[in-house]
Amino acid sequence: MANHATDQASLRSEATPEREAPELAPEEPEPEEPEPEEPELDPEVAARRAAALAHVRKFGDPVLRTRARPVARFDDALRDEVTRMGELMTDALGVGLAATQVGVLNRVLVYRVQEQARVAALINPEIEWVGDEQEIMEEGCLSLPAVHVDVERPIHVRVRAANEYGEPIMIEASGLEARVIQHEVDHLDGVLILERISRQQRKEAMRVLRDAQPGP
Repeated sequence: MANHATDQASLRSEATPEREAPELAPEEPEPEEPEPEEPELDPEVAARRAAALAHVRKFGDPVLRTRARPVARFDDALRDEVTRMGELMTDALGVGLAATQVGVLNRVLVYRVQEQARVAALINPEIEWVGDEQEIMEEGCLSLPAVHVDVERPIHVRVRAANEYGEPIMIEASGLEARVIQHEVDHLDGVLILERISRQQRKEAMRVLRDAQPGP
């Protein structure tokens, strides 16, 4: 940007000797702020997370592209499955987990968006209404290590489901809760966030996935 004071012509009298304009020091570029580093996990927490993630199916496993089946029996086995999924999700530091992510083709998902809240379970969830308002937010996935992409989803949803005891429930969710439920229902339908993003984002996500794979 030009310096307006030096752009203007100076008026001088004949008696005033001409003086050279002082040299301006070159502007130094502002130092770039370093990106904030993610805080390191406590070793015990990191170990639990790694152990939990070992049970989560990763990208490339065909079960992640398979549509889950409706649950017909609400018994102790189902409740044990819900408990196990909740523990895995918590230890993996996730906010949601679908049964297909642990290799079980049941329409079961668990989630918790507030740290102090209890783990909620939705059996046979069906999204019966979505609002018109959309929002783009970054999403990650326990099945897609190191991938974070911007996904557009409705902000408000209404979901009909059952709890682990077979009792009908209806949830009207907004914001993060609505987003997590939609993400996990996608899993139960065999849909990954890679199918919700642009081609350019998908190319970058695939590169990240390749780089995250362990070497031979």
